[in-house]
Amino acid sequence: MIEAPLYIKVHDRDNVAIVVNTLGLPAGTVFSDDLVLNEFVPQGHKVALTTIAEGEEILRYGEVIGYAVCDIQKGSWIEESLVRLPTAPVLDTLPLATAVPAPQPPLEGYTFQGFRNPDGSVGTKNILGISMSVQCVAGVLDIALQKIKSELLPKYPNVDDVIALEHVYGCGVAINAPEAIIPIRTLQNLTTNPNLGGAVMVVSLGCEKLQPERLLPNGHSASIVTLQDEKHTGFGAMISSIMEMAEIRLTELNRRRRETCPASDLVVGMQCGGSDAFSGVTANPALGVAADLLVRAGATVMFSEVTEVRDAIHLLTPRATNEEVGRALIREMDWYDKYLAAGQSDRSANPTPGNKKGGLANIVEKALGSIAKSGSSAIAGVLSPGEKAVQKGLIYAATPASDFICGTLQAASGCNVEIFTTGRGTPYGLAVVPVIKVSTRTDLARRWHDLIDFDAGRIATGDMTLEQAGMEILQLILDVASGEKQVCADRWQIRNSMALFNPAPVT
Repeated sequence: MIEAPLYIKVHDRDNVAIVVNTLGLPAGTVFSDDLVLNEFVPQGHKVALTTIAEGEEILRYGEVIGYAVCDIQKGSWIEESLVRLPTAPVLDTLPLATAVPAPQPPLEGYTFQGFRNPDGSVGTKNILGISMSVQCVAGVLDIALQKIKSELLPKYPNVDDVIALEHVYGCGVAINAPEAIIPIRTLQNLTTNPNLGGAVMVVSLGCEKLQPERLLPNGHSASIVTLQDEKHTGFGAMISSIMEMAEIRLTELNRRRRETCPASDLVVGMQCGGSDAFSGVTANPALGVAADLLVRAGATVMFSEVTEVRDAIHLLTPRATNEEVGRALIREMDWYDKYLAAGQSDRSANPTPGNKKGGLANIVEKALGSIAKSGSSAIAGVLSPGEKAVQKGLIYAATPASDFICGTLQAASGCNVEIFTTGRGTPYGLAVVPVIKVSTRTDLARRWHDLIDFDAGRIATGDMTLEQAGMEILQLILDVASGEKQVCADRWQIRNSMALFNPAPVT
């Protein structure tokens, strides 16, 4: 069946639209409103709806995404070289809490089957986590983990998995540098992720700068195996010690059972990776609808990625629940501006080549689509990288845009489910948290049929509304949290390593 020519214009003010058709459209294509293409335009790329003179604003999402480098004729392809990057919003003049959304009616009756923890948090998985205080022990831990999974785990059927919280930190670093607090609190908070049930153990070398007691609540030494301990005579003794402690923890975790928990016990992390021009019109807005529903149900929802928020921050600070939250948003943007400047870089280092191939001209366009994940609720709080979420509602958790680092930081902040949108496709997954993958385009969902959990591309073709998608995503989150549905990444055991954000010096 031949696809009718179709474009999507997001906002009434826009003077550009994106082509929906899977293979793009050739020169001479005529749309239903009599717009004629002057040249071939690839899927997801922008076409000029009017003639745009040199220096004039290029508008998408009702916002300026750039300025025309030269005259652009109506019906022409606006590829990235024709768009001059605008300056970022000035932080010290932003409105704070001037348009706080009114609370929406509570959403009641939504529950999931979770594992309740002694601290009141709720896990969506029942996992034994083995952390480490230094990368030196990674090889030993890897062998121990293989033996635990093959020899011990089958005896404990109520435990979902055994995982290593592996990282490249702990020694050879400036442990007392001010910014070292970021990787250290990330590791500390990872051990308290709800899916680990409070039964984390640590494998230590013994001589590292980051002493293992710092990674556990109250420095619980009974949960630490130190390889340099004099009782260990040979490699086999080290493996035996790790396995003995692991069996004690597995016995504890095996007693746990799922119980009915309100949706308010969910802590959902939202992020995007391999974004394209459809991200801001299908998958991310669908997550925004789901985010609003989750907030109404009393849950915690986190959105992140500083460089993919920075150029749209003027749309977020008015939504801060009060001026203090607004100032916290500005604090995180300002910190990252300085961090990039210190590395002789700036926000233009984002987007990626894949993002551009998918139709995103620059970071402004990407950011305007990225913040759609936040929905329309008031922003209730702000977390610095790796801080634990302690309040309900919509939270901005500051992280880099790197998928792996963002996922690690959201897990440290306490998310028990993560949902991830992608337009170009990525097999990304996490061991500690189930990652629900949402495609922006139906073509990707078809090609990656066993890696994508939800096809939001149906919104672009009119086969599904945003409201329908948001409600279905909410139900999918509840099903995954209950263990009733397995995400594709878990089915294939796709797990990315923990990736710490360390802006402090390495010595």
